[in-house]
Order: sequence, then C-alpha cells, then structure tokens
Amino acid sequence: MNPLTGVLSEAWEMYKSHARHLLALAFVIYLVAGLLSALLALAGSVGSVLAVVVLMIAVYVLQATLIKAVQDEREGRGDLSIRDTVAASMPFVGPVIVASIVAAIAIGIGLLLLIVPGLYLLTIWAVIIPVIVIERSGPVDAFGRSQRLVRGRAWYVFGTLVLLYIIQLIASVLLGLVLSALPGAFREGLSTAIAGTLVAPYVALAMTLIYYRLTASDAPR
Repeated sequence: MNPLTGVLSEAWEMYKSHARHLLALAFVIYLVAGLLSALLALAGSVGSVLAVVVLMIAVYVLQATLIKAVQDEREGRGDLSIRDTVAASMPFVGPVIVASIVAAIAIGIGLLLLIVPGLYLLTIWAVIIPVIVIERSGPVDAFGRSQRLVRGRAWYVFGTLVLLYIIQLIASVLLGLVLSALPGAFREGLSTAIAGTLVAPYVALAMTLIYYRLTASDAPR
C-alpha cells in the first residue's frame, strides 16, 4: 500500500488554509534568492550553476521555516504567526544550509554525470530537512535517517517528487510566457521570485507531509 496516497491533496488543503502566512514567508526568501540567481546567471556557465545551487538552498531554508508551521498545525497549536514561525526555525537554519549545500552539490554532480545517480540521491534524501527540524538531527545523521525512512518506498517517493516537479515546471512556463516582454535577466529574477512565492510553499508542505507519512508507516506495529 502506498503510504503517500493523498499527500498532495492534503498539502493543497493546508496551503489554502494558511495561504497568507505561507506566501509572505516565501516571498521574502524567494525575492532575495531570485535577485541573487539573476545576478549570478550574468556570469556565464559557472554563474548559472551557482544560481541553481542558490535556488536549491532557498527551497531548503523555506522548507525549514514552514516545517515548524506544519508541526504546530498537526500538533494542535495552530500558532502560525510569521514572527513565531521564523523564530522557531532559526536554530535549524545552520544545519539546514550545511545539509542543503551537500545535497545540492552531490545531486547536481549525479545529474550531470549519469542522471540516474542524481535522481537516486534526490529520492533517498527527500526528507533530510524535516528530519533536521522535527527530530533535531545533525546534518550528517539526517542523510542516513532519510535514507532509512525512504527504504522500501523509494518508488512512491520518486513518483511524488516527479509530480511536484511537473507542478513547478508548469508554473515556471506560464510565468515565463506572461513575463516574456521583459528584459532577460530581470525576467528571470522576477519569474523566480513569483514562482517561488506561489509554488515553493506547496512543495515544502508536501515534503513535510511526506516525512510524516513515512515515519507513520515506519513506526512499529
């Protein structure tokens, strides 16, 4: 039985319920990430690679912030003020950045070399950030813990990641069409900020709920 059945619809319902809070958090993080990636993209191929790394880190940092909001909601606290959410996530930002940099580099190399190794790492490390924030794990231990949670359910996790990627791709294409009349670098930065603001909270919620589903199915019966 697929433990992730309905996880995307559950994430959507939570997204709608707390849209104002989630969008405000995402806007600030992705505005900064979008501006940085646009500037780095001007530096040629090396800059483009660094821009991708910046965006991946932004996704992880945003997820760390949102995880606390999801945790509060699931545990019945419902305390979703922006100040409290950010404050609660701050102790985890350092470990999240370390883990996200390692994951981004390893996954990026895997995708560039043979694609399949990168997809494999992307799958088995899918929940490293929820592990760090919720279980207060160190960045090194989080990789092993994520792999153990995904073990035996990798295809379910991979399928969910593919669906999330398609959602992000569609949003990016639509925004690119809407903003096509703007100058290249400015269009790229603005598109990143808008797409990140709208889509990244949903992705972060989905990944956090995936973690909860995996831990529930992993619990001894």
